[in-house]
Amino acid sequence: MPRLTKSSESLTGQLLIAMPGMEDPRFQRTVIYMCAHSEEGAMGLVINRLFGSITFEDLLEQLDMEVSQPVNNLPVHYGGPVESGRGFVLHSTDYVRDGTLVVNDDVALTATIDILRAISEDRGPRRNLLLLGYAGWGPGQLDAEFQANGWLNVPCDEELLFDTDLEAKWERSIAKLGVSVSMLSGEAGHA
Repeated sequence: MPRLTKSSESLTGQLLIAMPGMEDPRFQRTVIYMCAHSEEGAMGLVINRLFGSITFEDLLEQLDMEVSQPVNNLPVHYGGPVESGRGFVLHSTDYVRDGTLVVNDDVALTATIDILRAISEDRGPRRNLLLLGYAGWGPGQLDAEFQANGWLNVPCDEELLFDTDLEAKWERSIAKLGVSVSMLSGEAGHA
């Protein structure tokens, strides 16, 4: 049986942290929650950027959804550059319906209009992030980006994931490694 290395282990449920030297402007200083990672590819959601100035109320209006009461005007996050018109809700597992992907004991992902209605009627999950778009990688692509020193990964915790202080998430994620940003280099090391 082959020995698993860090780059070949599943990152599902982990946080990806962009290294300080990340050259792709779409991912500079991002923190990504990994929803799926296998030999077939990977999918994650950026959790520390807003999608322009669009709000939950704007989103409901664009979807022609009638709501019976005023809604909590939640922010809409930039989930990533792929399919930016596609919506996702990353949420606590107290809300699981048909079409919900349970990522782990604490986090689930739902991409149906029903969850938006439930949130608008205060029947949705206890904690949630509304996102448009996602980050996706083909087979082996994410592993290659790790080898090129593009990403770090850390275990996710619910407090960091759902924290509303988006500016602090990147540095807080790095701090989970026990290092400061100043200790990280964007250069790959060679022995």
